[in-house]
Amino acid sequence: MERYDPQELELKWQAWWEERGMYRAGGPDDPRPKFYALDMFPYPSGDLHMGHAEAFTIGDVIARYRWMRGYNVLHPIGWDAFGLPAENAAIQRGLHPREWTYANIAKQRETLRRLGYSFDWSRAFNTCDPEYYRWTQWLFLRFHERGLAYRKAAPVNWCPSCKTVLANEQVIQGRCERCDTPVTKRELTQWFLKITEYAERLLADLDLLEGWSEKVKTMQRNWIGRSEGADVVFEVEGVGPVTIYTTRPDTLFGATFFVFAPEHPAASALATRAGLEREFRAFLEEVRAETEVERLAVARKKKAFDLRARAINPVNGEAIPVFASDYVLMEYGTGAIMAVPAHDQRDFEFARENGLPIRVVVMPPGGGLDASTMTQAYEGEGTLVNSGPYDGLPSHEGKAAIVRDLQARGLASPAVRYRLRDWLISRQRYWGCPIPIMHCPRCGEVRVPDTELPVVLPEIKEYLPTPEGESPLARAEEWVRVACPSCGGEARRDTDTMDTFVDSSWYFFRYCSPREERPFDPAEVARWMPVDQYTGGIEHAILHLLYSRFFTKALYDMGLVPFTEPFPNLLNQGMVLYGGAAMSKSRGNIVEPREVIEKYGADTLRVTMLFAGPVEADVDWAAVSPEGVKRWLGRLWRTCLQALPRLPAPGTPPRGGSSLRRAVHRTVKEVTEDYETFSYNTAVAKLMSLLGVIQKEVTSAEPADLREALEFLILMLAPMAPHITEELWHRLGHEGSVHEASWPAFDPELAREEEVTLVVQVDGKVRERIRVAPTITAEEAERLALASPRVAQRLQGVRIVRVVCRPPGLVNIVTEGG
Repeated sequence: MERYDPQELELKWQAWWEERGMYRAGGPDDPRPKFYALDMFPYPSGDLHMGHAEAFTIGDVIARYRWMRGYNVLHPIGWDAFGLPAENAAIQRGLHPREWTYANIAKQRETLRRLGYSFDWSRAFNTCDPEYYRWTQWLFLRFHERGLAYRKAAPVNWCPSCKTVLANEQVIQGRCERCDTPVTKRELTQWFLKITEYAERLLADLDLLEGWSEKVKTMQRNWIGRSEGADVVFEVEGVGPVTIYTTRPDTLFGATFFVFAPEHPAASALATRAGLEREFRAFLEEVRAETEVERLAVARKKKAFDLRARAINPVNGEAIPVFASDYVLMEYGTGAIMAVPAHDQRDFEFARENGLPIRVVVMPPGGGLDASTMTQAYEGEGTLVNSGPYDGLPSHEGKAAIVRDLQARGLASPAVRYRLRDWLISRQRYWGCPIPIMHCPRCGEVRVPDTELPVVLPEIKEYLPTPEGESPLARAEEWVRVACPSCGGEARRDTDTMDTFVDSSWYFFRYCSPREERPFDPAEVARWMPVDQYTGGIEHAILHLLYSRFFTKALYDMGLVPFTEPFPNLLNQGMVLYGGAAMSKSRGNIVEPREVIEKYGADTLRVTMLFAGPVEADVDWAAVSPEGVKRWLGRLWRTCLQALPRLPAPGTPPRGGSSLRRAVHRTVKEVTEDYETFSYNTAVAKLMSLLGVIQKEVTSAEPADLREALEFLILMLAPMAPHITEELWHRLGHEGSVHEASWPAFDPELAREEEVTLVVQVDGKVRERIRVAPTITAEEAERLALASPRVAQRLQGVRIVRVVCRPPGLVNIVTEGG
């Protein structure tokens, strides 16, 4: 019998699909309902890895399944090609980022094609192409016009290794998410996008995203970090009124000291007033060398600087000492806090370290809290004590009463704050989208006219990041020096480039009309979007997804799109590991898709990934069996070829209700449900079982029944293993593509389970198994169970307490003392 050769037939069918342009999305006149299947596009910092193979396989199965269900599918691909990952990889190899990036795009494109993915290649683009980033710049200018893009001096996250600033979202546990280097702080003038203006909408609209996992929504909620509290005014000696934000105004009477962030201007002013300017500068340098994670850690000694001033607590007029400390951050709240050591753990640690008083003002249920014996702060709610006229009030009532009374005196107001900060998009790196702003001594910030876009990234030889943090583009004097379009005088281009996440915050709009002489055609966006199913890694749960949602809401407000959420349905796959650890070159546990394809074929890789477990679970490649999957595909191949001489012509209708037909239609019903719920691992298992049934009857089944069984099996496997199914579909006598065929429909009567097993337990132990109809009632199940001779024997001489029925699968008889 002819041998199954995946290498030969996969290349054959990939060429055939490409010749026919099979996977191009239909135009506006296509009568089919639309389905936008979107995969998170890759960074070209190397060839594809196994994580890509898993993610794109899942996305491809979704797209192919929808084609077979009669949809007009848009399934595009492109490359997120600007930014640190590609640039750092190029620098490590001594290559220009452009050369490295485009070489990797070509390599990844080849691997994607070799895996047989159903992308509409006519829509592909790279975000580093001027034809794309022209429109990134255009969108930036629209944000700038509306005050959503602005430039200011601020303390920023600085990666000493990447030599660039990072957004808060790109700092993980105090380290650069790209190179794991500890991040420091620098004072720089940078570009920001005003995402905080959308904080409440970003938070509230998470409730609309029913197709997202609660895990991802919780991650976004926590990052946005909405809290309700109050702004309270303290009068600080030598400074004047200073506002602090607190979520616990019920603890105001427990404030025993006041703390500024070291970066707060008032801290420097107070140190100068006290004649401690030189000492304070040294203290500030020490603090700036610490990471944010270190500063916020509870279990570490906190740096303290006594500013030799007093703050007046507005609730009782008490004068309390003022400090600067590294555990207070300028970026959170107002950069100043009232310190309540009895009811905040970091305040408690600071008070113990510096001999400051601790006063209990909230007594927990049951009482017994004594400041002199406390070993940690009590941060819960309770009853107010040591709080003057508010003693005896529950915490929630105390909060409202204290704020109300202070508000009447002009010293407080209810407030809502967010952890979210404006998105820092400036990067002092070469490989990025130039910011389309000119700086004129007379006119200030001047937008590059739309007619002069794109501002093309210049070719320069010295593209390495500079140690002092200046962008390499500043060296390109001919490019930097321009005439101001407003006054005609000499101006200079902005030399920062944009964070790569700006590029990926709108790419899904561009796919709708990628050759348009504007960012996108609004009619095409309205036709295709929102995205019907978005697939990608959970590592993008905060940065990319949050930024994309922000962009979409801003574009909605500009009247450019008719919806506010781009991705109503999101599917996150797990990671691909090897031996329990993430794959990495340093560990030497890298497995690349190409080597698996060369050994086993693309279909085997795809099905192995899908069979390994639920899509959201991690896959350990060391624990899976591509050999087993390839053997199974080989059995399918041999079974079809063995059956061919017995099969009638295509279209011959099967008749009757043979056991084979019943097994086939039950499998269609169950596998269809699995596809709808992305349960591909169980779908593969059911197809494997069905092949076993077919193999047993390949020489004895009614020929028309056998044809139906093989065709339905091939159709159900087609989205997962597109090459072997295409070959077998044609061998069965069909002329068109299996991927253009309709998904098989099941006969409900044939799919109905004729009998199931009713398990009968006595006191939790199985005593009988009875074959029953799946529609059996609880009364019938109980009667059958009690009538069983085996069960009756076990019940002799005992009293039945109750009978628990869960038809059609279980009856449990509980006896006295059992």
